[in-house]
Amino acid sequence: MTQSQTRAGFGKTDALLVLMALIWGVNFSIVKFGTTVFSPLAFTGLRVAVAAMVLLGVAAARRKPFPVRKDILSLMTLGVLGNGLYQLLFVEGISRTNVGNAALIVAAAPALIAIASRLGGVERVRGRVLAGVALSLLGVALVVFGSARSHEGQTTLLGTLIVFCGTICWATFTILLGPYARRLDPIQLSAFTMLGGCIPMLFATPFALASTEWSQVGPAAWGSIFYASVISMGVGYLFWYRGLRVLGPTRTAVYGNLQPVIAIAVAWVFLKETPSMWQGVGTGTIMTGVFLTRT
Repeated sequence: MTQSQTRAGFGKTDALLVLMALIWGVNFSIVKFGTTVFSPLAFTGLRVAVAAMVLLGVAAARRKPFPVRKDILSLMTLGVLGNGLYQLLFVEGISRTNVGNAALIVAAAPALIAIASRLGGVERVRGRVLAGVALSLLGVALVVFGSARSHEGQTTLLGTLIVFCGTICWATFTILLGPYARRLDPIQLSAFTMLGGCIPMLFATPFALASTEWSQVGPAAWGSIFYASVISMGVGYLFWYRGLRVLGPTRTAVYGNLQPVIAIAVAWVFLKETPSMWQGVGTGTIMTGVFLTRT
């Protein structure tokens, strides 16, 4: 990849990352609904298993040579962190807090990624990009300002802390995955990291799955599994990996700051979590921050 490719203006990759943010923003409410039918552990185990089977099936059907064994093992190891531990912590956390809180914490990932990339020498981050990240984070804080308390008026500290731990896992995963994303096929990359994500599920989810009242699971609940696995973890991740390859981790991660805007709008309609005036102001701030990182 040439240096000019990674510095190109707004284009196809950016558009796909906006679509990714839309998919993941909607996913907050989908997961929130799914965990009212399934237990959080059962929901997570099902979505990761379904995503892994679909992605491995697509990768095999393409009949493209797989990476060498060393790369496969490395991808699976990273998948334990990014698709295993992160997903467990994310779903457990969001089941204990509201969508606004979860969106805020997840949207802190770009700042963590930018700082870690700069300190670790993984990516050279210019002052303008850092300013865009900071402005986006300010917008995120404004967007979720009115969503910091649950419907009962009580803070949801435990859920927030669990999601934050998951966000650290995701940021670490993104940085370490960068070198593989630049040279490996994105579908194979997604398939093997997702397969690695199944490893923690083998230990964490069997009891929850066995305790599920399957007769009570209706079409809407199965639809939430399909969206949260095939759409969010399949299609959405492919767009994410393309961004890592073309734009680098920091510029890709900043699109995650669009998620709170989308997540809160969807939660307003379907979960009756009413947005505030600050969230409208924050939307404009987030968009300005994204613009700074991509011009």
